[in-house]
Amino acid sequence: MSGKVLQIGDADFDSAVLNSKEPVLVDFWAEWSGPSKMIAPALDELADAYEGRAKVAKVNVDDNRALAAKYHVRSLPYVIVFKDGEKVGEQIGAVGKAQLAGLLDRALT
Repeated sequence: MSGKVLQIGDADFDSAVLNSKEPVLVDFWAEWSGPSKMIAPALDELADAYEGRAKVAKVNVDDNRALAAKYHVRSLPYVIVFKDGEKVGEQIGAVGKAQLAGLLDRALT
């Protein structure tokens, strides 16, 4: 996993995501979820590609149940893009890097 992908949870979600000056792509995932593991390499690449313009973060739903409930996570992976503290995009299920990049690109415009 890239050192640029932030590992966040209940305690630091607001400061890392909602108060971020850059858009943040948040991957809600779990260790046991095969589809979550499938998109992990794409998230690492996006963290590198968007460094300085956007952030990529992961929230383990097993360890952060309050966040999973707050954002109605029902399927994994569930990706939400936040900009200025608001949800501006989402994707449910495993998709390719291009689709995830599209979410970030829309948040950057």
